[in-house]
Amino acid sequence: MCEKHVFVSFFVVVAAFISSSTALLAPDFIHPCNSSESECLIKATQDAIPEFSKGIPYLGVPSLDPFIIDNLPIQLPGVKVTFLDGKVTGLRKCQVLNVEAYLEKNVFILEVRCNITIKGKYTAVGRLLLFPINGEGDSKIKIVNSVIKMNIKTKYFKDADGRDHFGIKSYRYTFDYGERIHYTISNLFKGNAELSNTVLRFLNENWRVVTEEFGQPVVDYAMNVTIETAKKFFDAVPYDELLYVPIPKY
Repeated sequence: MCEKHVFVSFFVVVAAFISSSTALLAPDFIHPCNSSESECLIKATQDAIPEFSKGIPYLGVPSLDPFIIDNLPIQLPGVKVTFLDGKVTGLRKCQVLNVEAYLEKNVFILEVRCNITIKGKYTAVGRLLLFPINGEGDSKIKIVNSVIKMNIKTKYFKDADGRDHFGIKSYRYTFDYGERIHYTISNLFKGNAELSNTVLRFLNENWRVVTEEFGQPVVDYAMNVTIETAKKFFDAVPYDELLYVPIPKY
């Protein structure tokens, strides 16, 4: 009787070990496709974005909505702007427009439309277009229906356990600022509320020109945060839990 109990206990322990060692790492909002057809990839990506954007702590994947801009200095011709204690929101509601995966060519294309809001503190000294700037205060930038298209050069690699992984080698992107950008910025010109309001009105009336002047560093920062977050996810989760398509030889 005792030997039988020992045997059963041993079997349970072994079964539990096997179960835990083969447990899926991918969260349940990841819905792998059986092919690389765009229709399935678009749906799977759209399904994943709302939860993925919140972060996946057990995989070491940080939040993308919100994500924090602690300190981002931007040096432009004639003016230095620094964003402080910033918070970026809206990525979890992005609409996926297109996904293309060319596995043999190591190319992945993603196109999304997003409404993004950036809130935080700022300092600015210098001259922006026609206006002298000497400001410090609160800022809010709301971007409506921006379209981001990323062309990602991919790679494959094995982890320490010999499992295949999908990776990101490099990327480039285009960013359309969308239908509208609205600025709410306090105290653009210290001690002069009237001039501050005049400058703010100019910024909003000429939002596209203004954004093209200083927006690139902010977008570069956001894209880099997004890519680095995706890398952490791909490093953690094996290829065969993301796509049910044989991995190309590499």
